[in-house]
Amino acid sequence: MLAKQTFLFNLDPQLLFDTALLAIAVFFLVLAMSYLLFNPARKLLKDRQERIANDIDSAKEDKESAEALKAEYEAKLKEVDKEAEVILADARQKAMKNQTKIIDEAKEEASRIIAHAKQEAELEKKHAMDDMKQEMITIAAMMAQKV
Repeated sequence: MLAKQTFLFNLDPQLLFDTALLAIAVFFLVLAMSYLLFNPARKLLKDRQERIANDIDSAKEDKESAEALKAEYEAKLKEVDKEAEVILADARQKAMKNQTKIIDEAKEEASRIIAHAKQEAELEKKHAMDDMKQEMITIAAMMAQKV
């Protein structure tokens, strides 16, 4: 008869040895794959994360720069608007002065025309009176001759 062998958990020792050997092989295979695959993948993900962080920082800086430029342009626009208002106010003031000057010149011209017309009317009146006196003298002379 055969001697009775003791088994661990009623398993064959060869099966236990093969399982242990397979577990060790899988462990080393996982280590090798980790070194060959996982580390480059981790590095790739880390590089991507850094690139994204840099892009976000760059975008923040660009946004701040754009906001600063926007504020500067808005300030310049306000300044230009103020200058335009000043120019328009000057133009209005000059137009009012010019309008007043033109009105004053027109009044002076009208006064001169009226004065000239009055003068001419006086001359015409005087001329008409002289003509009338002359006619009266002529008529009186004719009447004196008839009498």
